[in-house]
Amino acid sequence: MWQTLAIASVFFPGLFALSVRSLGWAAPAWSLKDRILLSSRMVSSVQATMATVSGIIVVLNCKDVVHDRYWLAVEYVWVIVPYMIYDIYIMYFCHWHKSKDTLEKKHSLASVRSFLEKDRLMVTHHLFILVILTPVAQYFRGELGDFFVGCIFVAELSTPFVSLGKILMQLKMQDTLLHKVNGILILVTFFLCRIVLFPFMYWAYARHMGIPIYMVPFHIPMHCNVANASLIAPQLYWFVLICRKAVRLYSSSPSAKNR
Repeated sequence: MWQTLAIASVFFPGLFALSVRSLGWAAPAWSLKDRILLSSRMVSSVQATMATVSGIIVVLNCKDVVHDRYWLAVEYVWVIVPYMIYDIYIMYFCHWHKSKDTLEKKHSLASVRSFLEKDRLMVTHHLFILVILTPVAQYFRGELGDFFVGCIFVAELSTPFVSLGKILMQLKMQDTLLHKVNGILILVTFFLCRIVLFPFMYWAYARHMGIPIYMVPFHIPMHCNVANASLIAPQLYWFVLICRKAVRLYSSSPSAKNR
């Protein structure tokens, strides 16, 4: 636990700093703000890939979805904890750099307040994972449910595509075929891994217990239903936003989008 926490606490900030420095050498014409934004998205993609691979490994190694154990289901949570703390700070740091023209040049309560107003849902989501889901995943569930922890890890599959979409927009490549294909991948992976994932977990439990899927909410502890509802609610909101962006992307001509 402590070794994993220490390594992850150094790895993500170190990777971010290395990326910013490397982009300074590779693209000296880029502003510091551009290098910071791109680096934050690259680190996010790295973590998401690590989480997805870990989740797939856990899921494939847990044939009994309730009782089977696999070490990554516990160990990778200790990677997520420092990442979430790092990511909250980096989100603020990116917001401050993007808003320097309208905010004070130095960090202040005003800049923190502006960040929290703009990204309150994402910050709440991160804090929910840290304060609620981490204790549940590591202690309160006992030795049950590694399969479902692995499923939650797989939810990160859409993140690299979301990050790539932002990077392409940052590079002024939003009218390219790559951006449109990536948009389709965002929709598909987000829908499957952040929306369909939750009914799938209920179906897997129902199949294991030999009960109808509609009986699962009454067969599992109430806090499991509350946790799942708390996780899927923001995903549904973000999916609606993604769909709206997709409609604009695929229905507007390049000339219309440039007006």
